[in-house]
Amino acid sequence: MINWGYVVLLFVLGAVTYQRKSLDLLGSLIMIFMGVTIIFSAGVNWLILIVLFLILSLFATRFAKPYKSELGEYEGTRTAKNVISNGLVAFLMAAFGGYYLPLAGGFIGAIATATADTLASEIGVLQEPRLITTFKKVPAGTDGAISILGTAAGIVGAGVIGFASFLLGIMPDPLIAIKIAVISGTAGCFIDSILGAVLERRHYINNEHVNLLATICGALIGIFSVM
Repeated sequence: MINWGYVVLLFVLGAVTYQRKSLDLLGSLIMIFMGVTIIFSAGVNWLILIVLFLILSLFATRFAKPYKSELGEYEGTRTAKNVISNGLVAFLMAAFGGYYLPLAGGFIGAIATATADTLASEIGVLQEPRLITTFKKVPAGTDGAISILGTAAGIVGAGVIGFASFLLGIMPDPLIAIKIAVISGTAGCFIDSILGAVLERRHYINNEHVNLLATICGALIGIFSVM
């Protein structure tokens, strides 16, 4: 039985994110569509994990706003491209993950990667980063830049996703859930940085492509971690 109250709350969440200019109109509508589909295909607990990622991302973005504004790196309202690049893989995993355990691992891996990457990039602006390919110091906001603080924030965020996935019943074993999330999230975050340094800086791909490829890698690592 579907609790339609959750569907209504999802529409309210979409309206709030649009009203607060966290997402544009199309981004909010796509988020609602993905959320409703997940409720019917996998269950509300799976959606709650995505909402947790959204909440962590919004808090990190608000926290980093003063610093990123000074650097001219603040993105402001996120678009449908951001929603798709960060959420498409998790959405696809959720569509079938309730029937096949490795896809549940892929779902956790994709969300952990998106969470780790977001927190690493937002919190990482507080520390002078280094380019992942050369380890030379670069300005904050440089594609492919990493920092100890940002990496630590990303690992913690991934761990939160893993523990939450256990509490929500998505993964029955807490140690496996945390292992999947931390390994997938950390690896996916580094893959994101490598793609940024090697391809995005040369304008072969853009940030949305990098995020999508990183979450695919995170999902694959999560799948193989369960198999």
